[in-house]
Amino acid sequence: MAVPQVWVRMAQLQQGGPDEKEKTTALKDLLSRIDLDELMKKDEPPLEFPDTLEGFEYIFNEKGQLRHAKTGEPFVFNYREDLHRWNQKRYEALGEIITKYVYGLLEKECHLKKVTLPVDATESEPKSFIFMSEDALTNPDKLLVLIHGNGVVRAGQWARRLIINEDLDSGTQIPYIKRAIEEGYGVIVLNPNENYIEVEKTKAQVHLSSDSSDEPAEKRERKDKIQKETKKRRDFYEKYRNPQKEKETMQMYIRDNGSPEEHAIYVWDHFISQSAAENVFFVAHSYGGLAFVELMIQREAEVKNKVTAVALTDSVHNVWHQEAGKTIREWMRENCFNWVSSSEPLDTAVESMLPDCPRVSADSVAGGRPTFHAYADLSGKGISSRELVEVTPPSVTACVLISSQVRSATS
Repeated sequence: MAVPQVWVRMAQLQQGGPDEKEKTTALKDLLSRIDLDELMKKDEPPLEFPDTLEGFEYIFNEKGQLRHAKTGEPFVFNYREDLHRWNQKRYEALGEIITKYVYGLLEKECHLKKVTLPVDATESEPKSFIFMSEDALTNPDKLLVLIHGNGVVRAGQWARRLIINEDLDSGTQIPYIKRAIEEGYGVIVLNPNENYIEVEKTKAQVHLSSDSSDEPAEKRERKDKIQKETKKRRDFYEKYRNPQKEKETMQMYIRDNGSPEEHAIYVWDHFISQSAAENVFFVAHSYGGLAFVELMIQREAEVKNKVTAVALTDSVHNVWHQEAGKTIREWMRENCFNWVSSSEPLDTAVESMLPDCPRVSADSVAGGRPTFHAYADLSGKGISSRELVEVTPPSVTACVLISSQVRSATS
């Protein structure tokens, strides 16, 4: 009988009469004879994983698909059966390698440069970074700003899951960036989830975090006793559930970039607002839309003066909860579109409960595979042209109409 089943059986027996209680005592005796240390040896392998794609024996083939180097098979999550936690940790370790791989592609294939944040960071403080094209701040015509959603994704990614299970074109922003550069855009790629670094706690810090020295002695003593008993019970169960106790860490936040919203405002203040571009376009996915709305709330006049149009995909912003004013909501109705997951035909109006930007269908089931179209209305001395940019986005099929109300270069 497995250990969890024994505990369940004990709980059932404790509710019965004398006979059941006798059986409970017998089960307790059985449990006392089980050597959990020996049990653990054959349970979960060490949480130690390679730090390169080659170490995982995976490569990206010529189609940008992640494949096993020897068998050519796609990535397998359940590498070890019945060890979900270990498989998840393996998946996360691979994801971190892919993040660095994408960073390399942004520099090598897209020719973007990596810029450290904060701009005046000291050598010892935590740092983040963004990517931008060489002409991002000097292009006099147009600038494209990309903001991904929340979670594990980092600069240059739409969705880690799509990179691993589909291909690089599906899960990264790279096709979008390449085409934008070909069409004469400057590009800035934000990195809104890179908000802190994790460092291992020292023994003193671990003790300090659990200490409550300002409490009365009697209360502290009683609290310590309860905590010790709780810890003893927790450690017993944890020994079975999680034999490889992970190190305790603390988060050191990056100055002025401690959240996606802070990051968007910081990049605006130090880069986007300083750019020479007459027309600035945003494409923001999921939480990136919320970050843009917060940027607009904090820098309304500047955004209205600088930004031509905003394309949102499955944005999770909420103008009520974020307390966006009437003038912001009016501007969003004229200059933003939110393409949302829907089975309706592409560009079909989708009902919204919020009085902000129009919501339209991204036709997310078309062809069984997501595609992303961005129509950019460009301006040049009063003459507009419409150019099609086709890429694969985060998780939806989206048709992003970047606005027909582009300011003329002569206005």
